[in-house]
Amino acid sequence: MKKALPSLVPLLVASLFLLSDAETTTLKPRAFESFNVSYIQNLGSCSYSVIITTSCSSSVYTRDHISLAFGDAYGNQIYVPRLDDPSTRTFERCSSDSFKIKGPCAYQICYVYLYRSGPDGWTPETVMISGYNSRDVSFYYNTYIPGDVWYGFDLCHSASSSQHQSVRRWFTYAILGIVLCALL
Repeated sequence: MKKALPSLVPLLVASLFLLSDAETTTLKPRAFESFNVSYIQNLGSCSYSVIITTSCSSSVYTRDHISLAFGDAYGNQIYVPRLDDPSTRTFERCSSDSFKIKGPCAYQICYVYLYRSGPDGWTPETVMISGYNSRDVSFYYNTYIPGDVWYGFDLCHSASSSQHQSVRRWFTYAILGIVLCALL
């Protein structure tokens, strides 16, 4: 049995690398033509802090109209019809802009959409949102926002599946550990 151990160690190590690599998938933002901001619940009033960092690859500044919508899996949605203000140099290249937003109380924020309208173009790098009932969450864009379409991330439906993947991964690690201990 001890002679089999050296030949199984590379297999076990390779398995661990494959499992750990599965966790590093990067999500990319996408267009949501069917997104509707008309359904907004007004349950309570909560404060949110939003920090939007503009990419260093963006245009020097933008005069475009920038809107924001974010929310949770339960239909609680926060909508800001216009964040931009060219007179205050909002959304300049390589800058971060902070916004204090009041809106309906939401649980864990799991989606964010940006809407851009205008001729200049704009490339955000990240959108970070923190709120009273929600852990801080960051959405990594680092891509040009197309015009006249809601563009972003919807992670609400993947939350339960990611928990199942995490449990499955933990179980796999436990089995590999037991096999390794049995071989020693």
